[in-house]
Amino acid sequence: MKTKAARLYFIDAMRAWAILMMLQGHFIDGLLDTVFRDPDSSVYTVWKYFRGITAPVFFTVSGFIFTYLLIRVPEVGLENPRVKKGLKRGLQLLLIGYLLRLNLFGLFKGHIYDAFYLVDVLHCIGLSIIGIIGVYLLSQKAQKIFPLLLLGITLVLFMFEPVYKLWTYPLLPEGIANYFTKANGSVFTIIPWMGYTAFGGFLSVLFTRFKNYKRLYPAAIAISSLSGFALILYSSSLFVSLSRLTGIQLFADIYFNNYLFIRLGDVLVVFAVFMIFRSLVTQRTVLRIGQNTLSIYVIHFIILYGSFTGLGLYRFFHHSLTPAVAIPGALAFMVLCSYAALQYDTHEVAVKQFISKSIKSAWFRIEPFYQTAQRVLKANIYKLLRLLGAVKN
Repeated sequence: MKTKAARLYFIDAMRAWAILMMLQGHFIDGLLDTVFRDPDSSVYTVWKYFRGITAPVFFTVSGFIFTYLLIRVPEVGLENPRVKKGLKRGLQLLLIGYLLRLNLFGLFKGHIYDAFYLVDVLHCIGLSIIGIIGVYLLSQKAQKIFPLLLLGITLVLFMFEPVYKLWTYPLLPEGIANYFTKANGSVFTIIPWMGYTAFGGFLSVLFTRFKNYKRLYPAAIAISSLSGFALILYSSSLFVSLSRLTGIQLFADIYFNNYLFIRLGDVLVVFAVFMIFRSLVTQRTVLRIGQNTLSIYVIHFIILYGSFTGLGLYRFFHHSLTPAVAIPGALAFMVLCSYAALQYDTHEVAVKQFISKSIKSAWFRIEPFYQTAQRVLKANIYKLLRLLGAVKN
């Protein structure tokens, strides 16, 4: 029992680290004045590199923890209770993703802004979870191929990224096309980002299958760190060699923009680091932050980007802060969002009851007006149909 808990400690710590890095990354990237973005500055370069690690780690850890929960129960296939919970969770993330981009002032005017249809982190993770469930169900009769299918998804999406990133989707509605192309302004797309989530699922299956191996962590740390540094340092050279050897242009195209495999190497190194220090990351607050990443993400989106109202920090301070203000501001932003999320977690039942009572109270007040409006609308529609001869007197 202790082994299972210890295994999840470093995963929760990784999630906590990833969400905090996401908070400061979004804050500084959105509010720091462009004149301070000096590519020749070593500080800015290091910050930018680590900011680029955040999303791959977040996607990978999300896939890891969901798959871990999916496969650890004895039931298989549709009898697995985690299948239903996972589908519900995936749809919930999609719904929240759209709600966060909804502008109520525009909605009251009868207008939905184009930003509502853009795809972001929550959309991609939600669909990725549903995708992992689909792969799980397809492989239920041959469970040994489940991790191979997940790894195959990662390799296919990463290998063919130079090809499909050029595709356009003129026949798809823009809201659907946004899941596949950034041309309309989507921040993330399901391809290739599902590749990281699927890879997290692959790692989770390996951990589960070798959970009784006495030297699990030393072996996992060695394999993860060595393969991670290999991808970071040598994957580009490998694709150049493959291009020269085979004459296949795809390998050369991967080399010229080899961010997916390099970032995958970064993810593996981060896994190794957190596994090394797994005994030091059991502080309760850190673990609670890792377990409440969705609440933190929602709160940060509302404060920074002004979900529902458009009145966020981004609107008032977009690319206007100096480092002297942006850096302590980012730290304060991280503390504020984390504290608010943990307070919500502590008082979640009371908050939900308050919201439920408020909605019921509001409905009790507006229901008579709604009923009156409904009767008037029905009467006028009936009169119109009579004039048109659609109904008889």
